[in-house]
Amino acid sequence: MNYPIKLACLIDDDDMYVSLLTKLIDIRKLAEEILVFKNGEEALNHFVSSFKDPQGQSVPQIILLDLNMPIMDGWGFLEELSKHDFPALNNCTLYIVSSSINPVDIERSKHFNLVKDFIVKPIGPNELIEIFSEAPTAP
Repeated sequence: MNYPIKLACLIDDDDMYVSLLTKLIDIRKLAEEILVFKNGEEALNHFVSSFKDPQGQSVPQIILLDLNMPIMDGWGFLEELSKHDFPALNNCTLYIVSSSINPVDIERSKHFNLVKDFIVKPIGPNELIEIFSEAPTAP
């Protein structure tokens, strides 16, 4: 079966939300594989080690990032990841997916080149399909 993308990544500490989203992605056949991290630090450590090794794991074509998480929040993840120059990120689309409706957060997200858009939770099935259909194809 051909999936729109090979690898997606969810960075979110809400187990129920992650479970629902992964089921929706699976039911709609939107991604062949899904990486899940419960906080920004876990995700950052994974990506830094993977991106440094050219033979390392695949880079996700899409990342859905929550802002409010323990240990390292979404802002910390974005700030730290932005310090690295990883060409692999050119084939990755990152969306902030948060329950925040604060205009300050939405405006702040525009200062990160990695962020394509700010989406307020929950993501509906049609919106999820659209996001995944716009993701870059695997290299």
